[in-house]
Amino acid sequence: MENILNNKISGWKDVNDAKKDDIFKFCNSYIDFLNDCKTERETAKYIVSKLKENGFKNINEIDNLSSGDKVYMLNRDKSVYASIIGKDDLTKGLNIIGSHIDSPRLDLKPNPLYEDAKLALFKTHYYGGIKKYQWTTIPLAIHGVVVKPDGTKVNITIGEEDDDTVFTITDILPHLAEEQYEKKIGKAIEGEDLNLLIGSIPNSENSVKENIMKIINEKYDVTEIDFYSSELEVVPAFKAKNLGLDKSMVAGYGQDDKVCAYTSLKALLDAKENNKTIISIFADKEEIGSVGNTGMCSQMFDLFINELLNKTNQNSPGAINKTYCNSIMLSADVGAGTDPNYQSVSEKNNSSYIGYGVELNKYTGSRGKSGASDANAEFVAKVRNIFEKNNIKYQVSELGKVDLGGGGTIAYILADKGMDVLDCGVPVISMHSPYEVTSKYDIYSAYEGYKAFFEEN
Repeated sequence: MENILNNKISGWKDVNDAKKDDIFKFCNSYIDFLNDCKTERETAKYIVSKLKENGFKNINEIDNLSSGDKVYMLNRDKSVYASIIGKDDLTKGLNIIGSHIDSPRLDLKPNPLYEDAKLALFKTHYYGGIKKYQWTTIPLAIHGVVVKPDGTKVNITIGEEDDDTVFTITDILPHLAEEQYEKKIGKAIEGEDLNLLIGSIPNSENSVKENIMKIINEKYDVTEIDFYSSELEVVPAFKAKNLGLDKSMVAGYGQDDKVCAYTSLKALLDAKENNKTIISIFADKEEIGSVGNTGMCSQMFDLFINELLNKTNQNSPGAINKTYCNSIMLSADVGAGTDPNYQSVSEKNNSSYIGYGVELNKYTGSRGKSGASDANAEFVAKVRNIFEKNNIKYQVSELGKVDLGGGGTIAYILADKGMDVLDCGVPVISMHSPYEVTSKYDIYSAYEGYKAFFEEN
């Protein structure tokens, strides 16, 4: 009798030596990517470089497009849209996979430098949903850009090389922490206490701040007022690495959502020619609501689609709406893997486990599905069919128990345009922490699943 029960089995059980070797090689490259791309600007630059290596051209430099052409649009150095033109008219629908390349972090405030208690520090403002206490007493690096009024751009990365200095945020010693212990964990470290320690030597006038500013000026030709027009991000300085005695996992910063960005990029580059036009989205600002002109709520993606329609001579009144309504999309964002230390927040029948395949979320949102796009059953069945006929192991889950919280992705934004959208990503343990955990099996499953979705006619 055919097995009628949905028995969850680890994906590793069916992996032979050759497949395991493929998975580990793929993830070695992914680990390198994590270490090279800690910010959205660095990730966008990496993506564009890989697109160019594989024959993609800037859409702004192309007048006409036809089947097989490869183009991309770089939006303000922080988000990217890439496409391979198919044989069918665009209005018959697109196969889209959308990830985001920003991650929770600390940003330097516009006027960050100050001196207190004979030390120099930077004021920060946290970005996205973090547990503030996780960011104290760990090595931190600074990545970003300073732009001067004349347009000169100064790129800064400090803390990544072996001989680089690093920074940290201090915490109170346990001997004097009685008052801190009485606070709720969310209040033990206040946002205004996330101040980066950057120096201690004073100049001849006994000013540590001025001495630090002199060092910055001599190395980068930057003055204090130039911080006004900067984007400087504080990220963990430690490296992504293999995790576990069996090396079956990856530990590293920024895997939400760079794990889906990397796998969907590789899927785009490796996808076979298709009748459908395929598109990868690499968005910014998802962690703070997809706002701004580099987030998915902006009209920049609409501009990209209109450019595709214009340059394939397919644009007409209502063409973009018809294109959207006939399109299908995977919102490539991570999900919550079941943590053995905190199983009480998961509902076991609807939870994901790392190493058990890519995770599908029919809806996200919170409480009564607030903020969710809630994919219809027909589209979930279509994605299941794509995965099952290509032997892609998957699991379907929710983001924890119903009333404990919730979250969202870019899915609802694209669903609002009329397309069918389903969340599909890699389950993560310790999500939004400075050191997230994923399974190599799930990473490779995401790559295979995204590739199969791109190749669906």
